[in-house]
This record gives sequence, C-alpha cells and structure tokens, in this order.
Amino acid sequence: MLYDFISVGGATRDIAFFTDQGILLDNHRDILRQKLLAFEYGAKIRVDKFYYTFGGGAANTAVNIAHFGFKTACLAAVGDDRHGRLIIDNLKERGVSARLIQKFKRTESGFSFVLIAPSGERIIFSERGANDRLQIGLKQTVLLRQTRNIYLSSLSGAWDKTARAIFALADFPGRRIYWNPGSAQYAAGLEKIGRFLKKTFVLFVNKDEAIELALSAAGRACPSNHFLNNTRNLLVAIKALGPQIVVITSGAGGVDAYDGRHFYHQAILKEKKRVDTTGVGDIFNSSFAAGLEIYQGNIKAALHLGIKNTAAKIAHLGAQNGLLNFRLPKKRRSLRN
Repeated sequence: MLYDFISVGGATRDIAFFTDQGILLDNHRDILRQKLLAFEYGAKIRVDKFYYTFGGGAANTAVNIAHFGFKTACLAAVGDDRHGRLIIDNLKERGVSARLIQKFKRTESGFSFVLIAPSGERIIFSERGANDRLQIGLKQTVLLRQTRNIYLSSLSGAWDKTARAIFALADFPGRRIYWNPGSAQYAAGLEKIGRFLKKTFVLFVNKDEAIELALSAAGRACPSNHFLNNTRNLLVAIKALGPQIVVITSGAGGVDAYDGRHFYHQAILKEKKRVDTTGVGDIFNSSFAAGLEIYQGNIKAALHLGIKNTAAKIAHLGAQNGLLNFRLPKKRRSLRN
C-alpha cells in the first residue's frame, strides 16, 4: 500500500477570535439545540484577540494521523489563492502528502471564523469555498485504492457523488472506512445516507447528531426525550443501521462506543489548561482510528488514546496544535504491503 491512511473532506484557513461578551442560554426544550450563545442584537462586540490557524475535517485528521507515524495523505480542494497555498504548505510541513489536493482556479479556498468563549467552547462560521468542488476522478480513485484506511469527514457540494465513489471502495477486502458525516449529510436524511452506513467500519457522531439519526430511524414512532438522552439506546439504534462500530462523543460526558457485543465508555481527562475546543471531534476521532491500528482492534485502548490526545489539544489554540508526539513501535511502523 502507498498510504496507511487517506483523509477525505474539507481544508480551510481559519481566523480564531476570543470574546467574553456572549451569554450562555439553556434551551432544553429543543432536543437538538440544548445550549445557545447569545449577543445583544445590534451591539458592537469587543474581540479580545484573533489568530490565523488552519482547519477543515480532512486537514485536521490527516495532520493528526501523521503525528502517529502513519504515512498519510489529504484529499481536499483549495482555491488558487494565497490561502490555498498556505493550506498546502501547512500540510507538507506537518508530514502529510498533498499529492491528492485539488486546486481550482478562480475559486476561493474555504475559510472559517471561529468564535471562542472564555470556557474554550467555540462556534464556527464556515464558508466552504473550494471545498464544494471536491470530486473523485480516475486519478483520485487509483490512489484511494492504494490505502487500507480511508477517513471521510464532512462533505459539501455534490457530496453524494463523492460519497458513492468512496464507499464503492469498501467492497475491496480489508479496506476500512471511518466516517464522520457533516451537516449536509444529516440534512439529506437517513434515506440517502443509510446505504453508506452499511459499508462503514466506524461511524463517529456527537450526541446531537446521534439523536438526529435515531429520530430519523424511528420515523413516526418518535421516541421520548428520556429515551433519546440515554446514550446506550442511541448506540443500539445507530448500530442497527449498519456500521460495524459506533462512537458517540458527549463533550464533558465522555465518549461511548458499541461494536454489537460490548459497550465501552471513556471519561474525559482533566486538561491542564482549557484554551480552545476547536477540532476536538476531529482529533478524538482520528486518534481513535489510529489507535485501532496501533492496538490491533482494541477499542478500549483506542478510546483512551483519543481522549488523551484531545486533552492535550484543548490546551492549545487551533485544531492542529498541541497534539501528542507519538511514534509507532518498529513492528507497527507501517501498514503497507
């Protein structure tokens, strides 16, 4: 195999900024939006500091997996602009192959504004830009066939066409697809994404997304809020949709996983300093994926690795900073044949 992992999805240039001017509101009546951050309407909001960083699901996960010593490539789209060049340079500097990056002329690269509250929690305002134009052609398919593991993150634009091309590769023996769907996938509904779930090795969802999936699966027989707030109920309901392993992240509530036989729970580790939660999902998920390879399928060990790396990242600004320095043992140095 040419690569151990190929990460597919978005890549962005980000501006992160801090403010303490927001008010956190409880909104428990809405099962999908239980907390809101509010600002005075019409006000001018003071920003304490701002920083340029890098983000995007494919870029974040590729950088993180490369940190574990795996040979990793990123398949994403950028514009032919300064931000696109910086995104590519950043990947190369962090040990990720940019051979699969697609560059589109007269198109702006994806960009995000990341609002960070004093608690470290964040809200992301994202403009997808060139990410909407990501496509899987013959060149990409040939290279995707030369990896055992594909990590698929949020997609936009003609995402269903891209997803079909990716999941067609799941039919090859031994190939694993790790999937963290995005808002466009959930908006399309279970009818459209259900066929892909059956070919997913590990499905990563947060608690809100898990509830949304469970509601879609239940149809008119709408479960109670009590049922939906029980993580084990959600794991069983989503596992029935087809993935081999389901992982649900619940913020301060930790992480839960289910493989159809055993339930696993991993509490969060108390971080030394809480600065920025941007990218914690990407970092945990890709650390778990790497951990399954490192620990040869040991879900408990992979969960602990993911939580440990997430705690390290939270103490630093930006999705790709503060990651653990980890190198594979010599006998696990590469998955390539």
